[in-house]
Amino acid sequence: MQTLLRYYTFSLVFTLICLALAAWYGLSSSGTIMGMAEVLWIVIILSVLEVSLSFDNAVVNASVLKEMDAVWQRRFLTWGIAFAVFGMRIVFPLAIVAIAANIGPIEALHLSLNRPDQYEALVSSAHVGIAGFGGAFLAMVGMKFFFDADKEVHWIASIEQALARVSNLPAIEIAILLLGMWGISSLMPVEEAHTFLVAGMLGLVTFIAVEALSHWLELREAAARAAGAVVRSGLGGFLYLNILDASFSFDGVIGAFALSNNMIVIALGLSIGAMFVRSMTVHLVRQGTLAEYRYLEHGAFWAIVVLGAIMLVSAVFHIPETITGLIGAILIGLSFWWSVRHARAERAAA
Repeated sequence: MQTLLRYYTFSLVFTLICLALAAWYGLSSSGTIMGMAEVLWIVIILSVLEVSLSFDNAVVNASVLKEMDAVWQRRFLTWGIAFAVFGMRIVFPLAIVAIAANIGPIEALHLSLNRPDQYEALVSSAHVGIAGFGGAFLAMVGMKFFFDADKEVHWIASIEQALARVSNLPAIEIAILLLGMWGISSLMPVEEAHTFLVAGMLGLVTFIAVEALSHWLELREAAARAAGAVVRSGLGGFLYLNILDASFSFDGVIGAFALSNNMIVIALGLSIGAMFVRSMTVHLVRQGTLAEYRYLEHGAFWAIVVLGAIMLVSAVFHIPETITGLIGAILIGLSFWWSVRHARAERAAA
């Protein structure tokens, strides 16, 4: 217990502060205990989903940090918090709302803080575009994990093995996404359908761009290694990790709009998740504890697929935010339990 507290004390303190702020904001904005409880519930679900969806982020961060010297490890785990929390979890959601609602970022912040009813109306009017863009991006993030011919570990074996087999067909996941978007758009009025399809295609292009950037960075690293250079350390490694961190956090930021349109609620929930991802990264680097949870990553990516599908469908049908959050939490919980059971069976067999 003392070992765990050493890694997670700061995150726990930060969580208590954020929950206190969420309770104060919920009570002051709604004036009721029920309103406060609703805000607290959404913040908690957002933080749980952010941790769950960012599990692979912590794994990648840990694998890179192992090759960096101790000084730059500490700098990433401290200075990088400012970028991860304030940049991607606060500024970025505000930018999404400003672009989607066609208003300035200062005006969006002012409305969120002082005129929440008008802010909610502006965000709701832009929901079709946000749902198309975010749903497409999330769906591609999730499908990329399962449409992989080299994938050897399967949690839901019958489904995941079938997806791995058909992944030999080039761009099959893109075809599935486009067909799904077309089917959903056929249920919408012409103007909204156009907005939905354009936003969805932009989400797809954004995913491809993020993948291309990651691949380019990997090629540069391989070339540096071939030349005998030390890579992923110093300033270059620091920048490399922050780009990867931003890429991984993008799905969580976009997915947050499936639970809430309130920038303050989103920022509080995702910031808690970001802090725990940092603590998980340190834990992985120092002890490698999470490596024993064999199927946890699978549960996280199934949650991403479900969240992306729900966002796309929400352009036509309203789906309660609580249900969306619970589905993700259940998938993560089941994969965690399955991992523990698998580890126990292996120990018993040994």
